[in-house]
Amino acid sequence: MVDALRAAFDRNGWVKFAYDKAIAAWVDHVTPLALEARNDPEQIATWLRAGGTWFVGVNAIANDGQGHVGGGPALTGALRDFTENRFGWYDLDRAQVSITYPGYPQRDPHETDAGFRYRRDRDAAHLDGLKPELSGGGRCVAEAHAYVIGIPLNRTDDRASPLVLWEGSHLIMRKALRDAFEDVPADQMRRHDVTQAYQAARREVFETCSRITVHATPGEAYLMDRFTLHGVAPWQDGAKAPSEGRMIAYFRPDLPGGVSDWLTLP
Repeated sequence: MVDALRAAFDRNGWVKFAYDKAIAAWVDHVTPLALEARNDPEQIATWLRAGGTWFVGVNAIANDGQGHVGGGPALTGALRDFTENRFGWYDLDRAQVSITYPGYPQRDPHETDAGFRYRRDRDAAHLDGLKPELSGGGRCVAEAHAYVIGIPLNRTDDRASPLVLWEGSHLIMRKALRDAFEDVPADQMRRHDVTQAYQAARREVFETCSRITVHATPGEAYLMDRFTLHGVAPWQDGAKAPSEGRMIAYFRPDLPGGVSDWLTLP
């Protein structure tokens, strides 16, 4: 079973884990804290985007590197076992609580026409950690993540802005970005402009990889390769979700070696 999961992960760039009591216990403890963050005026002022239809919620939960929040449980079970076996376990960052609401996405006042169309029509497809920090909006590897963990915090149907990903995209993105760093000295990697390589690889992914939606319920979880192109689907008419919106906790643990580790971690 483990071998089959690993083969699927390595082929597709992601894997979903079935209901696990350990994950369910973690969700039970964390969900009230996520709701507190969602209702906190300071957090709302900082993180409400997309015309009020997306609470970004970066670092909203004060967990430690094992997932403990206060006296709550660590993040354990099949998800941790698989991740540790495949990559090694890296201390978790503080969890993002991503919440979408009916009507997602709406246009923000500062958003360009092209930016909004990309969010609406291409699910704002991206790789985490690539940010437009360079002059002229050029992208660099601002955050070197080991992998991405997603854990649903409430029950919705599959029309309430699920995660979207392109299966097999990690193979294309990994090669393109490794090639982009060929002969770049280690001390220059952090500010190296990867915009052209990233955009070309993304176009190839859109042309050749299957776009799928990933729906899960509390007690389930999923793991994505750090090079898997992913985004958020628009909220569909008639989607069923609680009044608090669709809530998912995400972890993106940092690699201690920065961009060098990001390029070489198997």
